[in-house]
Parts: sequence; structure tokens; C-alpha cells
Amino acid sequence: MKANFASIDMESQLHNCLQEQKNYAEKQGIESIAVRKVHLLNLKAIINDHREALIEAINQDYGNRSRHETLLAEIITATDDINSSIKNLKNWTKVQKRKVDLSMYFGAKNRLIPQPLGVVGLIVPWNFPINLLFSQLSAVFAAGNKAMVKLSENSRHLAALLIQLIPQYFEPEKLQVFDETGGVGVAFSKLSFDHLMFTGSGATGKKVMAAAAENLTAVTLELGGKSPAVIDPNYPLAKAVERIMFVKQFNAGQICTNIDYLFVHESQKDRFIQATSEWVTQHVPDINHKDYTSIIDDRAFQRLVYCVEEAQNKGATVINLNNQKADAAAHKFPLTLIFDSTDAMEIDTRETFGPILMVKTYDQPEEVVRYIAQRDRPLAFYPFSKDKALINYYIDNVMSGGVSVNDALFHVGQHDLPFGGVGASGMGHYHGYEGFLNFSKMRPIFYQANFSSLKFLSPPYGNFADRVLNFLARVKS
Repeated sequence: MKANFASIDMESQLHNCLQEQKNYAEKQGIESIAVRKVHLLNLKAIINDHREALIEAINQDYGNRSRHETLLAEIITATDDINSSIKNLKNWTKVQKRKVDLSMYFGAKNRLIPQPLGVVGLIVPWNFPINLLFSQLSAVFAAGNKAMVKLSENSRHLAALLIQLIPQYFEPEKLQVFDETGGVGVAFSKLSFDHLMFTGSGATGKKVMAAAAENLTAVTLELGGKSPAVIDPNYPLAKAVERIMFVKQFNAGQICTNIDYLFVHESQKDRFIQATSEWVTQHVPDINHKDYTSIIDDRAFQRLVYCVEEAQNKGATVINLNNQKADAAAHKFPLTLIFDSTDAMEIDTRETFGPILMVKTYDQPEEVVRYIAQRDRPLAFYPFSKDKALINYYIDNVMSGGVSVNDALFHVGQHDLPFGGVGASGMGHYHGYEGFLNFSKMRPIFYQANFSSLKFLSPPYGNFADRVLNFLARVKS
């Protein structure tokens, strides 16, 4: 009964917050560029003023999260995104001129005015919570909106810290953060936001979209899936391995855009295994080191254990690159290669989200394209080649959310490139100007001239209207 009352109380709190923010947005009107810059600077100040506390909170949520990974992928990336928004804000908010058909609307003007949507809801996952939260807020605030945020149940320490810190920088009418205490996400996604953004799994994304549909709330979905990579046999293998394994071990593989499976030319299989083993021996020799991040919780850890065991029992070849057992207490999982996987194995049909890499061999590029095309469109694609024609062939024939050529992940860190999925990997974009557009209403405005020639075409229609309209029909045919 207490839990039920707590749930009702949280729903009321969410509804009240939304109404307060909507009332404030209506009362305040459209924020000036100066006000928006202050909000963006305050976002950055939260990170800069409390950097160590934020790093430690994420470390506690993970059990062990590499400090260097948090600095690189969270702190630096988020502040850089905010800096980009501040730098470009004046240009983004300019009223745009659009062309007018002078043959019909002589003297009139067309304009496109970016205006804030209102209140935006953000559902943020646990894997890169600072990066995702602050880069999304960067776009939301640049567009002049208010925001409500729901953090993951796996971000309890971070949520507690942000709930404490944010009131020091923002009024609740501008920004408020909620922890996941059970059922909050469901209630949150049912709110009548002016836009709702969700980052997470496809299964949960479907539920969020269905809930938002009840209010006809527009959604941006950043999902995941199985992102492939392929190595051209003429590309330097050692360089490819170095770049692929760096991103595969990063955050213990818990990245939605990480390489999920890799195509290696059948002539290079043995060399690939050798090169990969040497790289791991040099760079990640011990999974118990503090620089190697833990799997987020026991459920995720046990899922990885099960997937590897199931694949091996069904005939896959498993190579433990660390030659260390998975550590259930510390949630540390070794870097693992899996060959000969099939669709009969769970590892081959769902997103890995861990330090496991399926490796498939191929002979011709067409095999790679055909395999990927038969599956859901991935969030990212990573071709490694120095052959421009081959790269273009892959880009033209493999549809994905984004692409990094001769590396992985780093297209996501480009602030002037939009980030987003396609099909099963998501819809909508953010980052840079596209993020600003995503959270803006680009309002088309038509300004009629003092004199309008259309007055001569009023009914009852006569010979003059016949001649004019017939002439226009011929000219525009």
C-alpha cells in the first residue's frame, strides 16, 4: 500500500512540475539569446564546478568506471558540446528568408522563425549519463525550452547528486531531474510533453513511443542494435585491430554505437586473432585493473555469461583474450571473440552491450552488404579501407544511423554532425544545428503585401479569371 501511495505521489509531482514549467513558459515568453546563453553557461558550470563529484558518482554507480573514460567520453565531450551551442546560438536563431512565387504573390515575404516547443522530457540511460544528459540539454536550452529529466535506476548516485546540485543553478520551472524509484519511467513517458526524447533499448523505445502517442507527443528515439564493421584485406590489419579493440574495451563495450560484429576477410582470420591477442596483452592485460570498467549490474553481467556459454554450447568458437575468468563480484568481464556464431544463438540476434565481439569471415564485399541488409538497420557502420570506391560502395549500400570510416564511435563526437538512428535504431537527430532544429518549431510565416493581385480572382469568376488561371497553368506546367 505504501508503494502505491508513493507511486501516486510521484505521478502528482511529475504532473505538477510539467504544469509549472508550461505555465512559466507561457508567462515568460520566448527567451532571448542572452538568457539562453546564461542557461548554457550554467549547464557548463555544473560540470566544471563539480567535476570530481560527478566522476565519483558515476564510478559508484558502475562499481568501477575508468576515470579517464569518464573524462574523455563524458566531461570533455559534454562541455565541448555546450561550447559549440554557445558559439553558434546567434546564427541558429536567425530568422530565415524563404523565396516567394512572385507571379502569384508579388510583394509578399516568406520567413521561417525558430521558436521553442515548450517543455521537453528527456529519458537518459546509465551508460554515458553526463554526456547524454548535458548534450541533450545543450540543444534543448539553445532552442529556448524548459526540461524535465528522468535518469536510470542504475544512476542512483549520480541522480542524487544532480537532484542536490541543479537547484543551485536552475529554477525548477526551467529544469528538474527525477530519479527512477520504481514506475517513474512509465509515468514520465505518459506526460503531455511538447517533445519527448528517449535513449535506450528498442524494446523500451516501443513502449515509450506508444505512451507518447496517447498525447500525440513527438518523440526522438535513440536506440541501439547491432552495429557492424568490416576490414578490407588491403587495409593495414594492425591499425584496424588497434582502433577496433580500443573502442571495444572502452566502457567495457557498453556503448550503443560500439562495434557489435566484425567482418574479417577469410584469408586474415588467423592473423586477426594473433593481432588482437597481442593488442590486449599490451593494453588490457588485467580486467581487474581500475582502468577497465565494470559491467553495470549483476543482471547485465549474467546476461553476458549466459550468451557466451550458450553460443559455445551451440558450436561457436570462443576466444577469451584475457585468459581470465569473469569476475561476478566485481562485474568484470574479459574481452572475448566469438567465431562461427549463428542466428540460433542469442549473441547473434540481440545487442551485445559488452566486451564481446562476434567475428565473421567473408570473401567478397557483396556478402557483407547482403548480410547486413537482411537485418535491422544499425545505429552505426564502420568500414575500414583505403579504397575510396569500396568505401563509397559500402556507404551507398549499407544504411545506418551514422558512419565512421577507418575508425569507430568518433562520428558521435563531432558536434557539427547530427547523431541519430534509422529504422529500428531510432528516429530524429540531435547534436549541433540539427539538435537545435529537433527541439524547435520552425514556424513558416507568410507576410502578404499591401496590394494583392489575388483580389481580381474573387468569385463570381469571369473571363478575366479564366485567362489568368489558364495562363498560370500553362506557365507552371
